[in-house]
Amino acid sequence: MWDPDYMNYLEQHVVDPPSDPDDDDYDDDDDEEEEEDNDDGVDADGRSGTTLRQVLYGNHRNDMNSVTATVSNQEVVDVDSQVSENDDDAIVEGGRESSSQATDNTGSKGGGTALKGGNDGGNEGELNMGDIDGLFCSICFEAWSSGGDHHVCCLPCGHIYGLACIKKWLRRQGSSKCPQCKKKCGIKDIRLLYASRIVAIDGELQKKVQSLEAKCSSLEKKKAEWSKKEVEWKKREASLRRQVQDLEQRNHDLADLLEDTERTASGLSASGCNSRGESILGFDANAQFNMRGCSNKFIMQKDFQVDGARLFDIDSSGQIFVIARRLSGMGGAHVLTKVSLLSNNDKEDIWLPENTKAVKDLQISPHARLVLLASLGKKLSVLSTESNNAVLTYELPAAAWSCSWDISSSHYAYAGLQNGTVLQFDMRYTMRHVQSFSGLTCNPIHTLYSLLPKSSLSSGVRSVLSASSLGLCQWNFGGSEDRPYLIPESDEHGVCISLAFCKSSDDIVASYRPKIEISGDLDFCQPTLTAPGQRTRGSHVLYRKMGCTYKKLGATCANVSDIRLPKSTIIDGVYRNPVFASSDELTSELVLQELPSLMVVEHLKPKKYPIRDVKYHRQLSSGLLSCLTEDSLQLFTAKPL
Repeated sequence: MWDPDYMNYLEQHVVDPPSDPDDDDYDDDDDEEEEEDNDDGVDADGRSGTTLRQVLYGNHRNDMNSVTATVSNQEVVDVDSQVSENDDDAIVEGGRESSSQATDNTGSKGGGTALKGGNDGGNEGELNMGDIDGLFCSICFEAWSSGGDHHVCCLPCGHIYGLACIKKWLRRQGSSKCPQCKKKCGIKDIRLLYASRIVAIDGELQKKVQSLEAKCSSLEKKKAEWSKKEVEWKKREASLRRQVQDLEQRNHDLADLLEDTERTASGLSASGCNSRGESILGFDANAQFNMRGCSNKFIMQKDFQVDGARLFDIDSSGQIFVIARRLSGMGGAHVLTKVSLLSNNDKEDIWLPENTKAVKDLQISPHARLVLLASLGKKLSVLSTESNNAVLTYELPAAAWSCSWDISSSHYAYAGLQNGTVLQFDMRYTMRHVQSFSGLTCNPIHTLYSLLPKSSLSSGVRSVLSASSLGLCQWNFGGSEDRPYLIPESDEHGVCISLAFCKSSDDIVASYRPKIEISGDLDFCQPTLTAPGQRTRGSHVLYRKMGCTYKKLGATCANVSDIRLPKSTIIDGVYRNPVFASSDELTSELVLQELPSLMVVEHLKPKKYPIRDVKYHRQLSSGLLSCLTEDSLQLFTAKPL
């Protein structure tokens, strides 16, 4: 509550407008105070001010709806020099301005700043009493200063006033109290405040600021969450796009497969399959329709130009290919060509003796940088890829058609002869072979594979798997047998023309073409040629070695050569299961079929045909599938599992 004396003071000297001296309603003291304090609107300090009526209600011209507070920048005079200490009637009062002066915001005190408020439609800068309390002295309603007579000061109770104003107030008789809280105090209790700027914190405004800061923080969090979701949505969109592309590629592959199968289905009935697509040999010719669509894994990386190529093998330790070639022309010489895996320009020829004749098989040792050659010149030769010289040459009783290194020993090697005989050689014994077995027939042994020794066999027994036109046989050297062992059912599918073996999975795939001399009730096996000497309808038969026995797992129809002995291989470690790679005489492609289902998983198109040889070699960083034609060597690579 305000002090009644203070309120009376305001009512008499600040709020009411000047009165007529002859008015009987005012006493003599009031007249004297009015004459002194309201003369020309200038107080004892010589400072002009804004009345409380003007601050609270505005002038009459604006219907009391605007409040104008004029802050004077005029120099403040020393109050003590003009007012004696005993003059209790001296009162600090803001001079009244006329209605015209109240309207003019830039009047005689033009150095001040006008703060307006009212009901003029929500103008900016609208003030209320709470705003004014923190800006002006509550006695004279003028802005206080940081120095001079109107220096900001406070009483012991904490209320703040201008120095000159509070001095004048306390000097009045009976006014030694705080104008606001009525606590007793004197001039000696006045304390000057030294602050560059005094700001009263608005609690409501502070709450609004804190609320807005909280909203901003919440919006920033939401923005971060939406940004994170946007990134996730973009990743999801990219993943879906890739899936769509994969499905489109799969659809394309399936369409190609369907077209390919329809193109070849017309020859099924003439090659041993009935109208339902079911092979009389006991397998489903339409198994390819169950192929799991997948994109190609092998990509062609390099293409080496070679002329007159026949056979090749890979020396992984030396990073080279060794290719058996016959130079063009009548009586062309036979050479071995070394080609670097790193550069196709790095080539070197090894000339073979004239009596070597055509090379029928070529194998690089897994134990050393040596090449084993089987040739029609009745020789088995061992050459060094480092010195390019012959290390050892064995004379044979017949032309050699195939050869193989022993997989578990660097000393032993094997040769399959034209007369059906298989010989064993010990490199430490350089005169001749150490053991010989005659075959079940006199048909040439066109393929040999060394087998890993099994615990069921006697110690020192070394086994070899062979293929001839009769079928598949196992040969055990160092044992009690003196004849090869025929794999069951391997002689029932026609003429065996190719053999592929995978030592890691013990999978075996034999390729057959129909026999020409057959009985009348088996006319379905007679070959049907699209053109003389090109292709016929044959089959691929899958076996698996289980200890000392073999089991037939399945078969499928195939387009095979009617005169050549094609090469094939088994790829392990690229797909989930081993894959059989062989040439298709109809489409001139290299076809990859998954085992044991024999479903086609990939087609590779070489630049030229026919395919002379095909081999797979697994390296540390990739799988290498090599395809040899008569004048080029193409390399396909795939990342292993």
